[in-house]
Amino acid sequence: LCSHFIWVLIFGAIMNRNDFPLKDLVKTWIFDLDGTLVVHNGYKEGVDTLLPGVKEFYEKNVTRDDYILIVTARFSKFKGIAEKCLLDNGIYYDRIIYDTPRGERILINDRKPWDGGLDTAFSYNIDRNEGLGNI
Repeated sequence: LCSHFIWVLIFGAIMNRNDFPLKDLVKTWIFDLDGTLVVHNGYKEGVDTLLPGVKEFYEKNVTRDDYILIVTARFSKFKGIAEKCLLDNGIYYDRIIYDTPRGERILINDRKPWDGGLDTAFSYNIDRNEGLGNI
């Protein structure tokens, strides 16, 4: 995972992959779940609903070669609701980590020496339940 770690933490205009300040390398995408990909706390009503722009963002920016990690404070006992919603909507991922703390998510990564220094950590914060339509 760390050998090709490009961080794009997505939390809130659909952009093409080429519009991101990223190199043409395989990426590691790290997404929050509730309030980012699906409606926050929707699972408490027994169903998750995909937020606006999530499918379009995936189609335009994420490739099957990329590694997709979803991190959530949601209790793992509710994982079936999340995984069904993602599967039903064609949102693929490599791993979901449940039961994480509710606080900030922090990443520290090295800058690659290529091309005078390749930044390998990016973060985007969005408003809760905004979806990915404005990134």
